[in-house]
Amino acid sequence: MRYSASATFGVRPELLVDTFLQDCAPEVQAQAADHLARQSVQVTGQPVGAAAWQQVPSTYLICAQDRGTPPRLQREFARRAGSVVELDAGHHPFLSQPAVVRDLLLSL
Repeated sequence: MRYSASATFGVRPELLVDTFLQDCAPEVQAQAADHLARQSVQVTGQPVGAAAWQQVPSTYLICAQDRGTPPRLQREFARRAGSVVELDAGHHPFLSQPAVVRDLLLSL
């Protein structure tokens, strides 16, 4: 399917917290709401031209409490990664558990 270059999609503001930020502090939820931006629909249909995980070691972080991208789908995506880490977190663990994500990155 082809889309207009100007076609966009985004998160419905009323669904943001329950879908993507349910495990974040209220002040983080409010700040995130202030930064919502629409994205080009074209990104959903463009083939990947290059994927670094094919040449470099990769780790997939599965977010077990993610309500936006179900963990069962994440586990399918993670099959291509060199290693997999599962975290009891929602969609944005870098917002809800920044120290854990920092430590994971530093351990790679």
